[in-house]
Amino acid sequence: MPSTCSVFCGVSIDGFIARTDGALDFLEGDGTAEMGDHGYEAFMAGIDAIVMGRHSFEKVLSFDTWPYAKPVVVLSSGPVDLSAAQARGANVACMNASPEEVVAQLAARDLYHLYVDGGITVQRFLRTGRIDRLIVTRLPVLIGQGIPLFGPLEKDIRFKLVASRSFPGGLVQSEYVR
Repeated sequence: MPSTCSVFCGVSIDGFIARTDGALDFLEGDGTAEMGDHGYEAFMAGIDAIVMGRHSFEKVLSFDTWPYAKPVVVLSSGPVDLSAAQARGANVACMNASPEEVVAQLAARDLYHLYVDGGITVQRFLRTGRIDRLIVTRLPVLIGQGIPLFGPLEKDIRFKLVASRSFPGGLVQSEYVR
């Protein structure tokens, strides 16, 4: 079975997934409307494992509860303390590998549908042609600076728009496939 790598994320209109300090407060909206999951639960139901960078992992550790029931792989070139996540019941491991190696190692464990999360990690997977599906939800806010979803590329990467949806509160979600 071939592996697929997907991205599901919220961004500001100006393309940032987090503030410069990693804060995600702007993703919660302005407090006047219920944000909802906008397809996140259905997306997660089709995922076998989550692949994220160390910074994203550290942000998730700051949440009140561990949000994932699926296996999580943290990509890092240095040591990562997984004990806090494991104490919260997380199935989490660390890898220092290229996107191709990550996909191959997870496929060997019958984990084929991967959710790739975190700016640098998404960018690495994009540069190696490993992202098959992008679901990007733009929130109606400009934050001016932060951590971008996309970065420099050596060549164009073409995607096909397969769906576009708007939600109350001004959110616009676009889904693309390769």
